[in-house]
Amino acid sequence: MVFQQRGLGVRRRVRAVAAVVSGGLLAVSLATVSGCSTETAADERPGGTARESAVTVLHRAADVLVKSGSSRVRTTMETATGGTRVSIRGAGAYDFEKRLGRLRLLLPRDAMGAAEHAPITELLTSGALFMRNRGAGIPRDKWVRVDTTDIPDGNLVTGGATDPLTAAELLRGVREASLVGEEGLGGDLVRHYRGTTDIGRAARAASEGARGSLVAAARGFDESTVRFDAYLDGLGRLREVSHRFTVTSRADGREAAESPEAAGRRRGELGVASTTELYDFGAPAEVELPKPTDIYTGKVGSPQK
Repeated sequence: MVFQQRGLGVRRRVRAVAAVVSGGLLAVSLATVSGCSTETAADERPGGTARESAVTVLHRAADVLVKSGSSRVRTTMETATGGTRVSIRGAGAYDFEKRLGRLRLLLPRDAMGAAEHAPITELLTSGALFMRNRGAGIPRDKWVRVDTTDIPDGNLVTGGATDPLTAAELLRGVREASLVGEEGLGGDLVRHYRGTTDIGRAARAASEGARGSLVAAARGFDESTVRFDAYLDGLGRLREVSHRFTVTSRADGREAAESPEAAGRRRGELGVASTTELYDFGAPAEVELPKPTDIYTGKVGSPQK
């Protein structure tokens, strides 16, 4: 087995030098996701038994989290296009039993180091995302509610952070996985798994609270295969998971009348890596959803730079 010490935080932080979408939303449309992996490998110690395959262990990761109650959360969403990398970081807490979470997202700075946007607060719940300080002319004391079952990607990347429990539910669709080795993570020994998962398969196997968003993602993505790296501790709890997407934008819908070569030139690809870190299990996650009077009901315009 390979043993390697890793810190709690995401190792790589990228300095943003180009524009990102204001209001904490990644500008994505329908997506194309691809990936590959090796065959399954047997589990022997932390996170599984000798009789369980890596696939079996990963399939039940979401259920183990629900039984664990709650934890603190760190998120990183990194995009890469045309040699430019942009990172959105978040931190907060999540109650897996109630399926409620609260994150504070920090948006990238501009090329001169000045903040482009104040932090955004996000509340995560089944089928909905609430955002405060989104910008685009919305009062700072008002929340914007987004139905995640109506978003083409099911809010896997749109909100700037993947819902932690949805990230685990996505592993219910794992088809192939291998055990990379054992590593140190936050002072604990964890098992590192790598493989591919299928969004459509995950949607069919998902718990009721996650099914709607994953069904939307399965319909919205051109390809349903997603590559991942997952780290589980000795209790089978998901400690870190990173999903890698390739999002393809279609600016004007003219590809159908173009040759594949011309369409490819018009199409811009955006690589997205969404990483979720879970730690300090049992820490309280107090989340109070907005009252109806606190939710903005006016028209939400496109954020302006």
